[in-house]
Amino acid sequence: MAEPLADQVLRKIDEARELYHRLILMVGPAGSGKTTALQEVSAFTSAPLINVNLELSCRMLDLTERKRALQLRRILDEIAGAATGDLPTAPIAAQAGLVLLDNIEILFDVHLKQDPLRLLQGFSRNKTVVVAWPGRVLNETLIYAEPDHPEYRRYLREDLAGIIILTPEGG
Repeated sequence: MAEPLADQVLRKIDEARELYHRLILMVGPAGSGKTTALQEVSAFTSAPLINVNLELSCRMLDLTERKRALQLRRILDEIAGAATGDLPTAPIAAQAGLVLLDNIEILFDVHLKQDPLRLLQGFSRNKTVVVAWPGRVLNETLIYAEPDHPEYRRYLREDLAGIIILTPEGG
């Protein structure tokens, strides 16, 4: 019998503490159990579970397209700081702990001009970050969306600095 996804994540959190980028990606399509696993991990660890789409869209609503792209990282830092009880103005480097990110599709928006994986890697430099990555792994390549989609991204396994956990449908 396969190990439950939440148990895999909890085990990988300890392994990630030794990495430069403490990033854990749970890769799988919608409905593959990523959110449920994050909820279980949050309940077990008391780590905040952040709905990135909701939080970022609310905070960027009044910003121009240019300011959204320029301030995305700072806003993400503030969201994590508020969720962990740290001062909203404290840089992510000053914070410690574990953060769980779900619903990250907004990070792929072409208007934000971001590289989502690099953004998450930087975000995970001083904090363990578990991310529900909506996509798949195919031939050692991490994929988001389909090739003809404007938000399509692919990353070679060798470019990843972090841990990948595949849901049953993720790879």
